Amino acid sequence: MPPRLKLFTIQTVLDETRLRQLLEPFGLNLSSAQANQILIYLHLLLRWNQKINLTAIRDEEECVTRHFGESLFIASHIQLNGSLLDIGTGAGFPGLALKIAFPELSLTLLEPVTKKRAFLKEAVRACGFNQVDVHPDRLEEFTTADHDSKFDFATMRAVGNLTELLPLAAKCLKPNGNLLLWLSQEQAVGLGSIGCGLNWLDPVPIPLARTAEIWRGVKPASETRN
Repeated sequence: MPPRLKLFTIQTVLDETRLRQLLEPFGLNLSSAQANQILIYLHLLLRWNQKINLTAIRDEEECVTRHFGESLFIASHIQLNGSLLDIGTGAGFPGLALKIAFPELSLTLLEPVTKKRAFLKEAVRACGFNQVDVHPDRLEEFTTADHDSKFDFATMRAVGNLTELLPLAAKCLKPNGNLLLWLSQEQAVGLGSIGCGLNWLDPVPIPLARTAEIWRGVKPASETRN
């Protein structure tokens, strides 16, 4: 874990004790260094959000539960290792938040908006992350022969147009790779009928979110490249 870093100056009353209270429903076991990274990331997000639209959520405690809690919740259900592709990462959720829980993860963030990429690069620097590539392409542009079957995991949160994106995301996964989706129950209707070649497991309800779930699709091991 990186050493404890200095927090940015911003009006806030949130400290590590309150952070842990807010994240308690998500069953996370965070070290002090990880909690500190979340606070650094949060304060940077709030500061940048005053100038560019990174998130519609302005309340710091809601940012903790909605963004960090919901993103990190998957860590209590599955171990992430190897490489992860975060599609349409925006302000870095869930991908960059998961880097806190799994620091050895090799992370590729897809974000086409220049200002958001600038924020992501600053968050990577401020939190002391390594093995993070902030990539400007949309998934449609990113999916080429060079990226076929490259990633152990792919994630999507608050991303629409699943019918088009799921087959492309599945194409980026290695055999036995996992696609993780943060969806409302309404969004998940008909998920199994989208032809992407993944085997879907039962969804995991997200704490504090009445209709939000995490879906996990696994690419069959038999799908190998010639």
